[in-house]
Amino acid sequence: MLTRMARLLVVKTTAGADAPERCSQAFTVASTAAASGIDVSFWLTGESAWFALPGRAAEFELPHAAPLPDLIDLILASGKVTLCTQCAARRDIGPADVLPGIRIAGAAVFVEEIMSDGAQAVVY
Repeated sequence: MLTRMARLLVVKTTAGADAPERCSQAFTVASTAAASGIDVSFWLTGESAWFALPGRAAEFELPHAAPLPDLIDLILASGKVTLCTQCAARRDIGPADVLPGIRIAGAAVFVEEIMSDGAQAVVY
């Protein structure tokens, strides 16, 4: 019998309100994986960086999509959410500005995660 290997799913979203369907897909995939017990690392980059701020996810609307605040809460409860360092700096977002539990980290951490044994990366 095969033993299930622990895997990490790294989901990076580059889309925000500028590409709502792509953004919602990233949140949906990450939260579904987290709810299924999969180890998830969710990266907010580009325009999705704004969702690291309190109240911003609640402003997002897409018909027939789950509310982003619910999805980000689910991911935070069982996985990691990271805001890209450069994306945060370009938007003047600092560590004190983001939702509790969200870390700010850069490319070196992203590369470390996606190159770890058993990791699978998906970029939206």
